Amino acid sequence: MASQVRLRLLPSARCLFDEPIQVKVAGLRSRQVVSLRASSTDDKGTVFSSAATYRADGNGEIDMKRDPSLSGSYVGVEPMGLLWSMTPNSLHKRLQKINALNPYMVKFSVHEEAGEGRILAEVTNERILMGDGVIRVPVKEGNIRGVLFTPPGRGPFPAVLDLYTFGGGLSEKRASLLASRGFLVLTVALYGHDDLPKNVKEIHLDYLEEAVEFLQKQTKGSSKKVGVISLSKSGDLALSVASYLADVEATVWINGCSANVALPLYYKKRRIHSALMFDLKKVIPSESGAFNTKYALNNPLAEENKGSLIPIERAKGHFLFVASEDDLNWDSKAYVDEMVERLKRHGMEKFESVLYPGAGHYLEPPYGPYCPSSFHGVLGKPVLWGGEPKSHAAAEVHMWKKIQDFLRNHLSSDAAQTRAKL
Repeated sequence: MASQVRLRLLPSARCLFDEPIQVKVAGLRSRQVVSLRASSTDDKGTVFSSAATYRADGNGEIDMKRDPSLSGSYVGVEPMGLLWSMTPNSLHKRLQKINALNPYMVKFSVHEEAGEGRILAEVTNERILMGDGVIRVPVKEGNIRGVLFTPPGRGPFPAVLDLYTFGGGLSEKRASLLASRGFLVLTVALYGHDDLPKNVKEIHLDYLEEAVEFLQKQTKGSSKKVGVISLSKSGDLALSVASYLADVEATVWINGCSANVALPLYYKKRRIHSALMFDLKKVIPSESGAFNTKYALNNPLAEENKGSLIPIERAKGHFLFVASEDDLNWDSKAYVDEMVERLKRHGMEKFESVLYPGAGHYLEPPYGPYCPSSFHGVLGKPVLWGGEPKSHAAAEVHMWKKIQDFLRNHLSSDAAQTRAKL
């Protein structure tokens, strides 16, 4: 029986991390009930897995695009449900894909529902982080420590600085996927990578200015204008880059803060922003051992914290504000509301915002496992990120396209020429 069952991934078992696939099973008995499962191991050795129960049609076939899961990690018709519903084998872990050269390998399998759940068929999905022809070059120039990803072809390509979240080290996943979509991307580490210090007590905007200037020198860039993409703590760094540095045309802010958080910010050897801090008395423990910090960050609008507020009204470029309404790390939506109101007050209209109900803090490129909680780089303990898996997964799909459209619109040479003519 097992040899007749076929499990197929369409259009191919090899695809980009951010591409959807169609999972189909054939060769089952008419109306047979089986378990479909997925499992993977990340770069840190954490195992992620999911399982869902399906009933074959009269022809002994299952198509995840058409057929609903009856029970398991999710229910209903969810073509990519086995991927986003995967959970780690230990608490407070998120998927770690550190080096873009290593693909994300996911094993899909079909099991008998009864007894030991004998495997009837299996196939491995190779989800690559770098599209064919993308060039990855480690960067160690001046103070910069990072990796530059260049798309295949002559260019010119829109240039983007990727500022990842604040956990130390270097993250390549988002940068390599953006390069696979036609962007020239530099991702940089702030600390905990190469010969950088293991920890930092302050941040210097000069370092990010050096990174912007490095991008501008790349011959395959489409213009001197660059974009910035961020997440969480790096959101306020992106706002500072946009507010103080020239030629930053497009800034993507994802679930950040409107003020400079946790570490003082310096520029040209002068402190330009104090650090907005968490009030640990307002951190709420949960049964899982992770903490809810949604309302623990001090108010950036309070008089004593005004020195931390970033003057985005100085920025010349465009902003895309992305906020999850169920963010439990902090109140991202409130920060968006405050920034939008401030920009309008200054007569500025070069911004757009998108809000996602039911999504949590950790919005990433789509089709990775939803992460409800993990270690917090600033607090040094696990925190709840919020969100509901299905809504969060849908938000990531929508956001990923939105970000690319926004960056292309404001950074491509065509867009620059069109605006010049107008």
